[in-house]
Amino acid sequence: MENGMGGEHYPMADADADADADDEISPIEQVRLTVTNTDDPTLPVWTFRMWFIGTLSCALMSFLNQFFAYRTEPLVITQITVQVASLPVGRFLARVLPTAKFKIPGFGDRDFSLNPGPFNMKEHVLISIFANAGYAFGNGPAYAVGIIDIIRAFYKRKISFVAGWLLIITTQVLGYGWAGLMRKYVVEPAHMWWPSNLVQVSLFRALHEKDDRRMSRAKFFLIALVCSFSWYAIPGYLFPTLTTISWVCWIFSKSVTAQQLGSGMNGLGIGAFTLDWTAVASYLYSPLVSPFFAIVNTFAGYCLIVYIVIPVTYWGFNLYNAKTFPIFSSDLFTSAGRPYDINAIVNNKFEIDMEAYAKQGKINLSLFFALTYGLGFATIAATLTHVGFFYGSEIYNRFRASYKGKVDIHTRLMRKYEDIPSWWFYSLLVVTVIVSLILCTVMKDQVQLPWWGLLFACAMAFVFTLPISIITATTNQTPGLNIITEYCMGLIMPGKPIANVCFKVYGYMSMAQAVSFLADFKLGHYMKIPPKSMFLVQFIGTIIAGTINIGVAWWLLGSINNICQRDLLPPNSPWTCPSDRVFFDASVIWGLVGPRRIFGPLGNYGALNWFFLGGAIGPFIVWLFHKAFPKQAWIPLVNLPVLLGATAMMPPATAVNYTSWVAVGTVFNFFVFRYRKKWWQRYNYILSAAMDAGVAMMGVLLYFALSMENKSIDWWGTAGEHCDLATCPTARGVQVDNCPVF
Repeated sequence: MENGMGGEHYPMADADADADADDEISPIEQVRLTVTNTDDPTLPVWTFRMWFIGTLSCALMSFLNQFFAYRTEPLVITQITVQVASLPVGRFLARVLPTAKFKIPGFGDRDFSLNPGPFNMKEHVLISIFANAGYAFGNGPAYAVGIIDIIRAFYKRKISFVAGWLLIITTQVLGYGWAGLMRKYVVEPAHMWWPSNLVQVSLFRALHEKDDRRMSRAKFFLIALVCSFSWYAIPGYLFPTLTTISWVCWIFSKSVTAQQLGSGMNGLGIGAFTLDWTAVASYLYSPLVSPFFAIVNTFAGYCLIVYIVIPVTYWGFNLYNAKTFPIFSSDLFTSAGRPYDINAIVNNKFEIDMEAYAKQGKINLSLFFALTYGLGFATIAATLTHVGFFYGSEIYNRFRASYKGKVDIHTRLMRKYEDIPSWWFYSLLVVTVIVSLILCTVMKDQVQLPWWGLLFACAMAFVFTLPISIITATTNQTPGLNIITEYCMGLIMPGKPIANVCFKVYGYMSMAQAVSFLADFKLGHYMKIPPKSMFLVQFIGTIIAGTINIGVAWWLLGSINNICQRDLLPPNSPWTCPSDRVFFDASVIWGLVGPRRIFGPLGNYGALNWFFLGGAIGPFIVWLFHKAFPKQAWIPLVNLPVLLGATAMMPPATAVNYTSWVAVGTVFNFFVFRYRKKWWQRYNYILSAAMDAGVAMMGVLLYFALSMENKSIDWWGTAGEHCDLATCPTARGVQVDNCPVF
């Protein structure tokens, strides 16, 4: 399921700051404890080191994230990995580069040097932001690449490279225009504190402290990197079954029900575990950087849905004829339980063929997939009402304080630097909209989106950017617009799948990019980075990242036979594209067939719309209990958006991804954090970065050295998780290939 809500829940800071407080401190306690109140404006930031490492990091991160996005267990290289890995490189360059000064024609009498002094924290921050540019909240490659993937790999149609590149760049850059309009409301004010940035600030400060211990952070990173790199050769090539060890399936090799319960990939994952870091960190990202309370909330929601709701509705009530289909699948089915032939209902105009659709009948979903959409509806509504009831007055007071309160120390220090001219943002916004309109008119046959659809998407993004930015800046919860945009366009313009996903990326992704851009700007605000440097690094990084994303996608789509086609790929092939499969199914559900024929009066799942109402009412009930029993401290800790959204990544994420993520996160962020806090403080984030980097390096090496040469081994340990029956239906009389008939 595409993620409908991002971020963890942070406790709100003290909103009742003394109006007469000293201007030298921030009114937010968490900021006072984390961010320094000093600045050295003489530190160089536009250095050769920053540009070299930043460009290289951006290119590598873009390449690796796009490369791994097509794999069954995709690995996302996060900003924290770049933070850790770039530090020793920067310090190495500071030692070896020449310090001689020289002049560049056209720059007057200014002196330049490849090595202006020690590698400093401001360079490091810019490198990290450079590498992460174009990634909304670190969520992998450019979202619009999914459109190219589904057109070429699933629909088997064509789109030109130019149209694809323009689509990716415009959807990524459009958000920067919205961000420029909102920046003074959600970046400069002290009460807009962006909690997630404090993790980054803490890590930067920790990495730049003097480190004279025998086991330095750099040494520990190198050792962990080598171990991660070496080990991944086993689950990545020699023994892939270690990725999902579903021992229940091995014991009950002929029982469909047992395999549905025990499969970590296609079932409920009871007893399943992994020895592969990619399975741990694939969809929920590294558990080492998630606070324990977020892990507990996620696990509680996961258990409620996977171990209570699904078994009761599947085996107990057979809801939506659930037993006719696999218990866990993102595929689409006919009423007889056979795979739905999507390409058969697409005509030559790349629109729905109603005669062919009537012949195959209504689309059916697995129970888990259907309930995941319902929970997505509930999560969106619950997030808005939860924030409104629990934090509404506080957000309002902070927003008032943001333009009526005193300027805090950080904003005052930032005023030493030249601000970004407003016309930069206006020009970028106008140019991007014009280019997008050209794309939607000149190349309309490739993107299907009419010009009015583009303007409508822009209007939705513009309206939602400020309130969602304020919610994120004060509560660290980010309601997503993906389902809302899909639903709206599906009602307005059904039958056109590419128009729907294009509307979604222009409406949802531009808003997400704007919020991510503003979050990075707040990080630069805390770290005292000159605003113009921030803007240029983000803009250039976004162009580089988007270009590399489409380049890698174009290469892999053209070089790997049957990529994304699980039924046609060799056994145990990693190129199954689980995220793109969900994106494709969304294009069918919301675009090609349309929500009226799925979730409306013409479909099977109209009752799921009640989840919107249930999600909206739920936080209100919790709030009433909180008001009625104010002494019960546990009541406000019931966070329904987190509980309902716990399984938002399933599918494509699977049970083993969740259980292993929770287990590893509990070990490090509860036991190690509680009983070995000094070790955790020094090495926890370092270990996370090293694990990501080592797996990424070995994964790429295995592909170029072995996969491209078609060198493989074949034995029991390369045949997957051995839970083939987990995908079988259990309804009486339903016949599916390689499955028993009940």
